[in-house]
Amino acid sequence: MEEILKVNSIEQYNQLFGFETTHPLVGHVRFDHASQQKQYRMSMGFYALFLKETKGCVINYGKTTYDFDDQTIVCFAPGQTVGFTPITGKPAKSRGILFHPDFIRGTSLRQKIKKYTFFSYEANEALHLSEKERIVITNCLDIIHMELERPIDRHTQEIVTTNIELLLDYCLRFYERQFITRKPLNTSAIARFETLIDEYLDAGQAATEGLPSVKYFADKICLSPNYFGDLIKKETGKTAKEYIQLKMIEAAKEQLLHPDKTVSEVAYRLGFQYPQHFVRFFKKYEGLTPGQYKQQRN
Repeated sequence: MEEILKVNSIEQYNQLFGFETTHPLVGHVRFDHASQQKQYRMSMGFYALFLKETKGCVINYGKTTYDFDDQTIVCFAPGQTVGFTPITGKPAKSRGILFHPDFIRGTSLRQKIKKYTFFSYEANEALHLSEKERIVITNCLDIIHMELERPIDRHTQEIVTTNIELLLDYCLRFYERQFITRKPLNTSAIARFETLIDEYLDAGQAATEGLPSVKYFADKICLSPNYFGDLIKKETGKTAKEYIQLKMIEAAKEQLLHPDKTVSEVAYRLGFQYPQHFVRFFKKYEGLTPGQYKQQRN
């Protein structure tokens, strides 16, 4: 089995690739030399965002390949294990920002970091940049790089975190643009999602496999749960979980119309282990219990 490099600090990363460490908790790196092109698997203890200027390597999360081309953004969160394999004859030219969770502790960026869900994106979810967008990203990287070249002082953390936050906000905006420009693909994914939910509930699959989950349907559509959730929210205005629960309510209503089906039977068929959980779930959405709904309709 291939060894996984555990790189917990910015300094360890810099030593591995021959970069200078200008700050122990944050760094700007640039890959453009053949000596930096090697195959490895790595688990990093910090956030990393790279602008891939050429498609000079293949990136893998386990068995899943990160689909990107030149002028794309790829992002990694602490603890993710990522594999890099160079492509023969193509230089792996890229630049990026690395920042440790300790660097943003106590800052506004720390409060916002969870909203940047693209750090958890997996397959086929790189951010593809237009030429104007690339210029915006490189300008942000240039400012951060310039600041890190200065001696560390009491202003360093605030200025660098502010510009990292700006960089991530632009990425968030550009990802939303990508959702719009890929609308036909997104619409196809949502149609597939609806079909899968209907099949799961109508065929009684929930009775054997449990309550339907966002991860289950994301896996079926070959998207990561976070990317899938963002797509559903963007297209429908509801979270993926809310969408699933509304579908479950509709399925419950249909099944409760059958006079020979008890509330307990409907609960188990929808994946609830205990009927009382189904009763609370149904009443939360409908304002009355399944038994009351059944009485009104039959």
